[in-house]
Amino acid sequence: MSSTAGPADQATRRTFLARAVTAIQGLMGAIVAAVVGGATLAPSFAGARRSWQRAAAVSDVDADVPTPITLRLIRQDGYRQVVDRRVVYVQKEGANGVRVLDSTCTHLGCRTRYDEALKRFLCPCHGGVYDLDGSVLDGPPPAPLRRLDARIDGGDVVVRV
Repeated sequence: MSSTAGPADQATRRTFLARAVTAIQGLMGAIVAAVVGGATLAPSFAGARRSWQRAAAVSDVDADVPTPITLRLIRQDGYRQVVDRRVVYVQKEGANGVRVLDSTCTHLGCRTRYDEALKRFLCPCHGGVYDLDGSVLDGPPPAPLRRLDARIDGGDVVVRV
């Protein structure tokens, strides 16, 4: 009786070791892919935190002319807090309502301005023209000005940003 393994036993061991090494490498690759993929995709799945912010006193808002209001939005950027400024147009609508439009042009993101003589929102970058409701009247904008959720809370207009 010889204690040496035959060629069939060596082939079986080699096959087992090759499959074990391949499985371990596959498991390591899957773990790396999950970690890198999770870190890459996680920010896109995080929902934007929206909150209600005071925009203006109702008494400061006109029914005929949209009032430009600059909102200060504080957001966390890593370890720092960053203050973003966003201009919105606030206008009374009906007896107890309010309309708030974002001032950002939907074409390329320029800030629009309200022309009181024309009663239109104008984009200075590429000639976009919007009516008082924010609908596109002329130019390249693909969509109307974005309407923001707003309500009257006590004597203040609050906007969801």
